[in-house]
Amino acid sequence: MGDAAGVGPEIILKSLANAEMYEISNPLVIGDSKILERAKSFVNSKLSIKPVKAEQLNEISYKHGVVHCLDLNLLPADLPIGQVSPEAGHAAFEYLAAAINMAKEKRIDAICTAPLNKEALQKGGHMYPGHTEILADLTNTKDYSMMLSAPNLRVIHVTTHVGIIDAVKMINPERVYHVLKLAHNTLQKAGIESPKIAVCGINPHAGENGLFGYGEEEEKVVPGVEKAQAEGINAIGPLPADTLFFRAVRGDFDIVVAMYHDQGHGPVKVLGLDAGVNITVGLPIIRTSVDHGTAFDIAGKGIADEKSLMEAMRQAVELAPKN
Repeated sequence: MGDAAGVGPEIILKSLANAEMYEISNPLVIGDSKILERAKSFVNSKLSIKPVKAEQLNEISYKHGVVHCLDLNLLPADLPIGQVSPEAGHAAFEYLAAAINMAKEKRIDAICTAPLNKEALQKGGHMYPGHTEILADLTNTKDYSMMLSAPNLRVIHVTTHVGIIDAVKMINPERVYHVLKLAHNTLQKAGIESPKIAVCGINPHAGENGLFGYGEEEEKVVPGVEKAQAEGINAIGPLPADTLFFRAVRGDFDIVVAMYHDQGHGPVKVLGLDAGVNITVGLPIIRTSVDHGTAFDIAGKGIADEKSLMEAMRQAVELAPKN
């Protein structure tokens, strides 16, 4: 359910009001049923909220019109809306931890996350930058990355939730190589036999042969690309990021490797906040997410757009194990 003080409960109800979500999946909300009940008034929902316990999961009869909620009962019904709350941050962590455990035990096929608030998460005692790092830690995954998917564009990141100076320090050939392998393997599993992968530079014009920067491309990026190429991965770069994303949207590449957070997120979000989906690759479980935040400024107003969550649910179904 994500952060209960944000728009998560609203977009969940809006999404599950659509019969398609029940045609493609058996959606189970992990959160607090009383928070969903309250959110019904925000979005004028006629859905019925049914709290369930973990031992009842095999007995659920999923049908459109009834929202089943694995009720962890962690929050008060009058939790303030649109405010940073340590209680909501802690609850968001517990919802995700419960989902991860269920996915590891194969009691659920995939996880789709509503947004959490990083400040609330940390004030709630969980010192993680975001969802991705929690998922990696609780699944003991060392090699992982964030992939964003939008119409005509996929982006995977070498670094994510760190400052730009730290990001440049963290980029190294081995990390670039591992992200290239993750991109290649993920798209192969999705049915693309030899994915075309383009790699961004770090500096303007990818350094332009040493004109910009201090040789970061040659030191940090090129060896990783060459190692992947030697294994038959169809990778090219580093290329200037200012033209690369245009070329990717045009169809020249199947995925772009971005060096840092905003380099990759900016182009995806220009294509539309309601269309982007966040996918954590490299995990032993399937996880997709909306590609937007908790939107505290509009929480409780019933105007948050559910399209990103619906697309994230579709992608979760598509990626989930089929046996």
